[in-house]
Amino acid sequence: MYIVSLSHNILNIFEMNFIEKTKAKAAEKICRIVLPEGTEERTIKAADIILGEGFAKIVLIGNPDEIKNLSEKFNLKNISNAEIVDPENNPNQEKYVQLMLELRGAKGLTREEAERLIKKPLYLGALMIKAGDADGEVAGADNFTGDVLRPAFQYVKTLPGINVVSGAFIMTVQDKSFGENGMMVFADCAVHPNPTAEELAQIAVCTGRTTRAIAGFEPKIAMLSFSTKGSAKHEMVDKVVEATRLAKEMDPSLMIDGELQSDAAIIPSIAAKKAPESQIAGHANVLVFPTLETGNIAYKLVQRLGNAQATGPVLQGMAAPINDLSRGCSIDDIVNMVAITACQAGEK
Repeated sequence: MYIVSLSHNILNIFEMNFIEKTKAKAAEKICRIVLPEGTEERTIKAADIILGEGFAKIVLIGNPDEIKNLSEKFNLKNISNAEIVDPENNPNQEKYVQLMLELRGAKGLTREEAERLIKKPLYLGALMIKAGDADGEVAGADNFTGDVLRPAFQYVKTLPGINVVSGAFIMTVQDKSFGENGMMVFADCAVHPNPTAEELAQIAVCTGRTTRAIAGFEPKIAMLSFSTKGSAKHEMVDKVVEATRLAKEMDPSLMIDGELQSDAAIIPSIAAKKAPESQIAGHANVLVFPTLETGNIAYKLVQRLGNAQATGPVLQGMAAPINDLSRGCSIDDIVNMVAITACQAGEK
């Protein structure tokens, strides 16, 4: 889903600046983003805006006649520039069926089942990405999250070396002294309840890469705990310490430190007392939480009590970017998530 609060004008400006920068970055590579819900009203209107702004190519899945009628009904000017794929009469159907059987035949998928599934837009979108016919996907305006992610997990799968999918939020706070001019990235706040040390390390690395690709700044990653540098002893602390070590091994290019309490991570004066030798403490712009519980609670508290903007979740860890929308999303939400997805695809 895409979560946004519009109660504060200053945050609207921050959000606008972030999204405009994201669109500009997406426009550098013009990736192909598939929208499986091609006949859904908000989706087709969003597609028209995206094509008009020109920061991504759009693939709409749906009945061509219905898409044409909707385009005329809503007086859309740019839909003719979209690629339209009819799930019922797709010339590439056999190619995708063969690919499905290669990937899932050993797990019991039959040809009959594959031929049935490939006519479902969410499965077709995933197979287009797997086959290299699209770079990313945005869906969920008219489907449950589980329905969006199931074909993604089955066919697109995760990145090499990554076996956990997580969700990051781009947080924009009013106090520009925090993070990167008021912008921070929180994870995991959406997907994985209680990661192991290995999984937490993967989440940290993926979040660092998301920060570079989407937020556009160099990540300074704090691995959060209720302990700072051995101030407490507990197996939960041990997990964060081990995750920090593993994350540094996974991607030595990332600046990562832990375990750190949240105040030590973002307040320089406290960091000077609790972790004086840390290059991250006091200056973190990426916060990695030890569990989904803590991450989800934290981002919502910051959003509500701190009047912060929360953009996301941006799903990370997939072999290609596939992002989920809230079924209550707006047209602008879809446009913005396509921009984010296109940036992810361009970075990949």
